[in-house]
Amino acid sequence: MKTSDPKEDKEIEDIKQDEKVQRALSENSTVIQEENTVTLKKEVPFISVTAVIFVIFGALYYLIGWKRLPISSIYIPLAQKVVLAVMLISLVLLATRLLKKIFGRKIENKTTIFNFNRIADLLAALFILVIILSLLFANWYAAMVSFGIVTLILGFALQNLIVSFFGWLYILVRKPYEVGDRIRIGAVYGDVINVSYVDTTLWEFNGDYLSSDHPSGRIIRFANSKVFSEFVYNYSWPLFPFIWNELSIFISYDSDFKFTEDTIIRVVTEEIGEAMVRRVKRFKKILADTPVDELNVTEYPSVVLKANANTWIEVIVRYLVEPKNSGKVKKHLFEAVMNELKKNPDKVIFPNTNKR
Repeated sequence: MKTSDPKEDKEIEDIKQDEKVQRALSENSTVIQEENTVTLKKEVPFISVTAVIFVIFGALYYLIGWKRLPISSIYIPLAQKVVLAVMLISLVLLATRLLKKIFGRKIENKTTIFNFNRIADLLAALFILVIILSLLFANWYAAMVSFGIVTLILGFALQNLIVSFFGWLYILVRKPYEVGDRIRIGAVYGDVINVSYVDTTLWEFNGDYLSSDHPSGRIIRFANSKVFSEFVYNYSWPLFPFIWNELSIFISYDSDFKFTEDTIIRVVTEEIGEAMVRRVKRFKKILADTPVDELNVTEYPSVVLKANANTWIEVIVRYLVEPKNSGKVKKHLFEAVMNELKKNPDKVIFPNTNKR
């Protein structure tokens, strides 16, 4: 969707360059975005140490084969297998570290790098396990049979861990959430701070002792298998990183409703700021490329009046806010709105107000 303002067009395009936004557009948009932008995250691998170990044990392997070392001929085959296993393990570690280094220089997104490193470590561990099994058993058939029996036993004993591992794979592929996202899964709310092979760690907000969207100071861990059995609510959708929030106050039936509504909208709009309104407008235009109906997105605050059972009128102001700032913004807006309304006691009458 094109805009008439070149500056707005550029800012919208800058937003679209974000890797998460591109991925979300590719899943939801009729126009698939193909470009990827990324920042460098350096890793500190011990490549030189691993390479030295590989070279040293490679030399040992050939020295043993040439019988240049004082080792009995009976133990030469075993010594060669051990040395060869160390060489192969060092080679696997070297390749893993090189891949991490190259990938870290080519890709920007920290979450993508984190996930790639986890997968690389897992594959390296599997290769090392195969190398060790081939060392312990005389032939591949015996090794694979033994590996199959062990896997079957572990499958029954560790089925919950295995399901959680597949949950981790599902999270990597489908991305119901990533590190940094604010989510709710089941009855748990929090910001994702780690996704491991078997569990996810959240920094909790809105906990048992809080009534607002503030961090509780606690962390929550749950098995990744939960993604198969629970609804996952993600408040950090890249295409629209806002949520609607509401602020309620009560006034009398004798109040001036039109004045109250206009005052609240004016104050909230001023407090939220034009910068926030422009951001919402940009994302609203981006939503035009998705099945989401952009006309349902209102960048300006709105007010709803509702009769309450306690004979007072409930005034509800609805506005858009970034999820992680919702508690702070709500408190700030409440103070600003109340201060302004209290300046006009003849037009806005609050509960427990004694009229003379």
